[in-house]
Amino acid sequence: MTEFWNERYAASEYAYGTEPNLFFRESLEKIPPGKILFPAEGEGRNAVFAAKLGWDVTAFDVSIEGKKKAELLAGSNSVKIDYLIGNYDIVSFPVNHFDCIVLIFAHMNPSKRKEYHQKLISFLRPGGVIILEGFSKKQINNNSGGPRDINMLFSENELQSDFVLLSELIITETDYNLDEGPFHQGIASVIRIKGIK
Repeated sequence: MTEFWNERYAASEYAYGTEPNLFFRESLEKIPPGKILFPAEGEGRNAVFAAKLGWDVTAFDVSIEGKKKAELLAGSNSVKIDYLIGNYDIVSFPVNHFDCIVLIFAHMNPSKRKEYHQKLISFLRPGGVIILEGFSKKQINNNSGGPRDINMLFSENELQSDFVLLSELIITETDYNLDEGPFHQGIASVIRIKGIK
């Protein structure tokens, strides 16, 4: 997968644009800034937006090309982000460290999905917020982006189980017109989560 993402992010154009995801942007603007983590952050559009709002930003991804693009975007917006190269298996942060964790189209190995999500929750402080938007299993019928393996797409029941440790959890499923760079275009079926630890 590292080669796939390096190839996708090597182009000069930003694969998913430079503007933040809409659901994430609207959610984050309601939360006072603190420490925030972006797993699988790609080219940095969401991390840079958070940094512009005054958040202390940490991000990670397997792609060195993604990191290069993210740091370029941060520089052009006069902000700094701490961007690490790594995957869910090797990244480690202090327990109860982050005020917010953001997963935007962060699809992963389905056999380890629950383990990874619960690992991320351990890094979130009590009262901290999880924001997630990902493709639902219905997205397999659309051509607007996302994995072509239905097992990598999300269901409400799966996410309910993954995030059962949160004290508050709101899950919504919806269709909307995705307009995020060349690889996210058209009607998409997504699942959104806001949760509090």
